[in-house]
Amino acid sequence: MFIKHQEERMSRKFTFIGAGSLDFTRDLVRDILTFDAFDDCQFMLMDINEKRLQYAEEGVRRIIKAGKHKATVQMTTDRKEALRDSDGVLITILQGGVDVWRHDIEIPEKYGVDICVGDTRGPAGIFRFLRTAPVMLDIIHDIEEVCPDAIILNYTNPMAMLVSYLQSQTKLNVTGLCHSVQGTAKMLGEWIGAKEEEINYLCAGINHQAFYLKFEVNGEDAYPRIWDAIKKDEVANEEPVRIEMMKSLHYFPTESSGHNSEYNSWFRKRKDLIEKYCTHGTGWNPGEHAYILKEYLEREDTWEKEYQDWLESGQIDLERGEEYASNIFNAIFGDGTPYFFNANLKNKNYITNIEENACVEIPVVATQKGITAIKQVTLPEHLSIMINNSAKIEELAVRAAIEGDPMKVFQAILFDPLTSSVCSTDEIHSMVQEMLMKNEKYLTYFKSLKI
Repeated sequence: MFIKHQEERMSRKFTFIGAGSLDFTRDLVRDILTFDAFDDCQFMLMDINEKRLQYAEEGVRRIIKAGKHKATVQMTTDRKEALRDSDGVLITILQGGVDVWRHDIEIPEKYGVDICVGDTRGPAGIFRFLRTAPVMLDIIHDIEEVCPDAIILNYTNPMAMLVSYLQSQTKLNVTGLCHSVQGTAKMLGEWIGAKEEEINYLCAGINHQAFYLKFEVNGEDAYPRIWDAIKKDEVANEEPVRIEMMKSLHYFPTESSGHNSEYNSWFRKRKDLIEKYCTHGTGWNPGEHAYILKEYLEREDTWEKEYQDWLESGQIDLERGEEYASNIFNAIFGDGTPYFFNANLKNKNYITNIEENACVEIPVVATQKGITAIKQVTLPEHLSIMINNSAKIEELAVRAAIEGDPMKVFQAILFDPLTSSVCSTDEIHSMVQEMLMKNEKYLTYFKSLKI
């Protein structure tokens, strides 16, 4: 999708915007340093939270020392200075702390909309997007000014709406990355006793709502083995929502049961359904109400000690993880090894039966020429109905942000499957109006907040 103008340099500069996302920063830095081409690179860390930024820098220093690398690290709260002359930019920001986005969960709950995570779509995801969009655009404008040739990789949610919004507002190509595709593929492999190197799949859709259209082991269709696996109690109990979806849709979805329970009208509209599908799973996120909010609230008081304990332990893991970013950088301006993965990009007929220009998650390859889609996909019709509904809602929310139109925010949420399954139009109107006013500080770019 984009071409990096090559410039021979002794080392590469990687900038982390939102470096206070400590786990992401630590893991991505470690991954980058596993490539010889980046042994002497420069890491520039930027965040508005100085305490977390200092911890991030110390963590990176420990990784560099443990690996005996030649790399260097600096930190700053000056975003433009951090970005200047960067080769790779990784964005992992969170606009507004837990005391802000908790209302994304708590206000809908008053109206009967039970949310587990709330970072992707639905009322919570849309308002997280509306708060984040102007900040992301400011970041992109800085990149346009000081490092326009940089490879830009976004990890910030809600992925689809943010990538679609940014690609509508800039000529720079922003690629969105998520770990759910490779993470779920690994899980399925464990269910059927297959090694990662034996697995091949075709996965497509939109972020957090993509499906494995093919899943093969050593060239043979492995879906029969998955069907057998989900009959086992230990597997069935791990992912109750996703397994129920597979039984009806005949394809396995990429995101956890907790996430998926929010994206449709089937599992969270009644207490008995929540009890049946969303409270007893053994996976990392089975669907408990406000799962991530509770985790963040707990970590408000523990994150510092946890990070200090890691620093003091001296146990620095130097093995490359499963995130895509380092492999992408290596393919484009490292040793040039092509890298195949799933990326989030605006749909240019990559998926034939999904809204054109909506952000889709598709198979791509990274090479020295950039990131390129490798296959045109047509989804099974029943999957396209569900995914298109989400994609169109997301595009309406993106249009709301571009135009500063609160009515479009209301209309987008009006058609959200979960919200519409439990609320009347009047109730949705009241809920959205309350959420607009609660976010007044972050929506100054709107013409009005009255709907």
